[in-house]
Amino acid sequence: MMLSDAAVREVFSRFQKAEPEPRTELIYHNPFELLVAVVLSAQSTDVAVNKVTPGLFAEAPTPSRMLALGEAGIRRHIASLGLYNSKAKNLIGLCRRLIEVFDGKVPDQRSDLESLPGVGRKTANVVLNVVFGQPTMAVDTHLFRLSNRMAIAPGKTPLAVEKGLLKRIPEEFLQHAHHWLILHGRYVCTARNPKCSECLVNDLCPWEGNPFY
Repeated sequence: MMLSDAAVREVFSRFQKAEPEPRTELIYHNPFELLVAVVLSAQSTDVAVNKVTPGLFAEAPTPSRMLALGEAGIRRHIASLGLYNSKAKNLIGLCRRLIEVFDGKVPDQRSDLESLPGVGRKTANVVLNVVFGQPTMAVDTHLFRLSNRMAIAPGKTPLAVEKGLLKRIPEEFLQHAHHWLILHGRYVCTARNPKCSECLVNDLCPWEGNPFY
């Protein structure tokens, strides 16, 4: 069963009314810091990332300063995160490429972002959306779960879900749609024991476990 177009519009209308200007929960002050934070967030929570980035950014606020830190210096700041060894290596490669190819600036094209070590499609989509205001859809575990559970754009792969969401969500909601879904999945429609009684759209959600539909 696929949620109707009218129901999809109503879902995002309610999200918009409840939170007109949703924001990422990652703490950053410029495009480079956001890029680094998103790379560090792979298989880590935003809360965990926000605990390590203030010290890292204080010591290395630019690609050149972070490159000068070296892998060991980065690891010293991010050792509490999962995959910190590979993340430190990727950040060094990322900074080097930013300096050598992009004049130290975060690029605004998907192909350029994905050419950076540690940056995949999801990370690129976050940067394009948050920094450059592009209506992209960064499909993480929350978006993948909600898209299938709520029957907005069911799909077997993140890319299929991304394309489905971009096609089904009305244009006026696309800029903030992935943030609404992330926050809803993080705090209400959780993987285990979703809080259906607290859900803004429980009357619209056809999930078989929803007692309010």
